[in-house]
Amino acid sequence: MRARHSLVLLGATMLAGCVAGPDYHRPETPLPDHYTQSPTRHAGSGAVQDLDTWWLQFDDPMLARYVSLAIAQNLDLAQAAARVTQARAGLGAANAALLPSASVRGLAARSHQSLETPLGQVASSKPDYDRWGNQYEANLEASWEIDMFGGLRRGREAAIAGLQASDAAATATQLAVAAQTADTYIAIRGLQARLEIAQRQVRTQQELVAKVALLHERGLAAEYQVRQADGALSQVEATIPVLQSGLDAAMNALDVVLGAVPGTHRTELAAHAPIPAVPRIENMGSPANLLQRRPDLIAAERRLAAANARIGEAVSEFYPKFSLSGLLGSATNVSSGNLFSAGASQSAGVLGLRWRLFDFGRINAQIEVAKGQEAEALAAYRLAVLQATEDVENAFSALVHRAEQSVVLTRGEDALTHARASSFAAYKRGAASLLDVLYADTSLLQASDARAQAQVEAARAAVAAYKALGGGWRPDAPAQIAKR
Repeated sequence: MRARHSLVLLGATMLAGCVAGPDYHRPETPLPDHYTQSPTRHAGSGAVQDLDTWWLQFDDPMLARYVSLAIAQNLDLAQAAARVTQARAGLGAANAALLPSASVRGLAARSHQSLETPLGQVASSKPDYDRWGNQYEANLEASWEIDMFGGLRRGREAAIAGLQASDAAATATQLAVAAQTADTYIAIRGLQARLEIAQRQVRTQQELVAKVALLHERGLAAEYQVRQADGALSQVEATIPVLQSGLDAAMNALDVVLGAVPGTHRTELAAHAPIPAVPRIENMGSPANLLQRRPDLIAAERRLAAANARIGEAVSEFYPKFSLSGLLGSATNVSSGNLFSAGASQSAGVLGLRWRLFDFGRINAQIEVAKGQEAEALAAYRLAVLQATEDVENAFSALVHRAEQSVVLTRGEDALTHARASSFAAYKRGAASLLDVLYADTSLLQASDARAQAQVEAARAAVAAYKALGGGWRPDAPAQIAKR
C-alpha cells in the first residue's frame, strides 16, 4: 500500500512538471517622483517632438550624418551585434536540449580474423572457416532527456534572459556611440570657434603692434610700449598651437568612432560651422521611467533574471535525470543485400537514470556559486539604477547652469568689446595708457573664449541628458526590448 502511494506521488510529480529553484521577481527599486533639476529652465531652441532620433534636434545636418555613419560603421557596435548573435545561438542550444534528438548511423566493415587469438583458434577448426568477415548496419537512433525537475527549462530561462540582456546592451552601445559622436562633433565645433576667436584676437593685436610702432616712429610712444604690445601678441599666438592640437585629436577621435582611418573626414570638417544650438528638452519623465526605457538598466535587470534561473539549474542537479532512448535498424554480417530483410531487423528501447547521489557536496558548492552570482547581479542592478539617476541629475544641472553661464558671458563679451574700442580711442587721444588697451584685449579674449566653452559645454550637457534618459524615451511608448 505504501509503495503504491509512493508511485502515485511520483506520477503526480512527473505530471506537474515541477521546476527547481526560485521563481524570478523583478526587484523593487523605490525612486523619487521627479528630478531635482528641470532642464526646461534653460533657453533652448523650442520643444522637442521626436526623441527617438534626438540628434536631429540640434538642427545640424553634418552632425546627423555623422551619427548615422557611426551607427552603421562603428566597430564597438559590430562587437555588440556579434555578442547578440552568440546569445541567440545559446538560446537555440537551450531550446534544442528540451527536444528529442535523432541520428542515422550506418556501418560497413570488412575484417580479417587472426588465427592466433582464442577466437581464431576455435573458429579455424571448422572446415568452412573463412578468415574474412563482413558487417553491415543501418540504424535510426533517438534519445530524449525528460526535464522532470526543470533543470533544462531553467537553462532556457537563463538563455532567454541572456539574449535579452545582450540585445539591450547592444542598444545601450548604439546610444553610447551616437552620444559619443555628437559629443565629439560638438567639441570640434567648439575648438574651431575658440581657434577663430584666438586668430581674430591675433589680428587685432597685430594691428595694435603696428599702430604703436607707428606712434613710436613719430615720437609719440616709448619703445617699451612697442615691446609690451609685441609681448601681448606673442601670448595670444601661443594659444593657437594648443587649440590646433586639441582640434586635430578631436577630428582623429571622430574618425575612429566612425570606423574610419584618422584623417578621413578632416577635409569636410575643415570649414568652420557654428556650435550646434542647444535644443529644449521636455517630457523627460520621472526617474522610475528609466527602468523601462534606459537600455543599460534593462540589460542589468535581464542579467539578474538569468542569474536567478541559473540557481534553479544548479538545484535541479539534486534530482535524478531520466532519459528515453531507442534504436530501430538492421544489421547483418552476410551481405549488403540482406541488410533490410526481416531477419536483419533490430530494435531497442532504454529508460535511463542518472543521479548524482554521492556528489551532493559539489552540487551544494555549485548552488552557492549561483546564489553568489545572483547577489552580485542584484547589487550591480541597484547600483546601475542609482548611477542612472545620478547621470540624469548631473546632466540636467550642467545643462541649466552652462546655458545660464553662456547668456551671462555673451552679455559680458558685448560689454568688453565696447570697452576695448573705447580704451583704444582714449589711448590715441592720450587719455589712457597702453596697459589699459592691453588689459581690455586680454579681458575680451578671455570672455570670448569662456563664452565659446560655455556654449560647447551646454550642448554637450544636452547630449549627456539625452543619453542619460535612454535616448528616445517617450511617455506613451514603453520599452520593447524587455518584452522580447
